[in-house]
Amino acid sequence: MAIKEGDKLPGAHLLQMGADGPESVNLSDKMTGRKVVIFAVPGAFTGVCTTAHVPSFMRVMDGLKDKGVDEVICISVNDPFVMKAWGESTGATEAGITMLADAESAFTTALGMNFSRPPAGFVERSARYAMLVEDGVVKVLHLEDSPGTCEVSGGEAMLAAL
Repeated sequence: MAIKEGDKLPGAHLLQMGADGPESVNLSDKMTGRKVVIFAVPGAFTGVCTTAHVPSFMRVMDGLKDKGVDEVICISVNDPFVMKAWGESTGATEAGITMLADAESAFTTALGMNFSRPPAGFVERSARYAMLVEDGVVKVLHLEDSPGTCEVSGGEAMLAAL
C-alpha cells in the first residue's frame, strides 16, 4: 500500500557521497522539526528526470525557501556515486538540492512507490513523485500516473501547493 497524505514517513537510511566516500544518512534526522520537500525519480541520468524533473526544482528553489522549506531532497534508486555525478552534471548540487541514493530500494519499497520494468533495465525503481513533509508527516503528495511524465510532481506544482 502506497504512502498517502497524513502518513508518517518510515525510518530509512539513505546514502550520499561525503569527503571520504559513501555516508549513511538517517532520513528521520533530516525530517525532525523541519519542513522538507522530497522528490523521487525513476533513474539518474534518464531523460525526463534530467531534462524536466530536476530542473523544475532548481527553478523554484528560492520560492520554496520563501515558503519555509528547509531542504529539498532528490531520491533515486541508484548508488551514491551516480547521484553525486548526476547532481554535479545537472547543477542540482550547486542549486542546493540534496542528492540521496536509495541503493537497495528499501525506502522506496517501504513507501509502496516501487515498480519494475526489466526491458528498460528498471528493477525496483521509484515511481515519480514529490511530497512536502513536515516533522516526518506527509502533508502534500503529488504522484505521477506514469514514470515517463513530470507534470503534477514538478517543482512548480509543489510550489503552487504551498
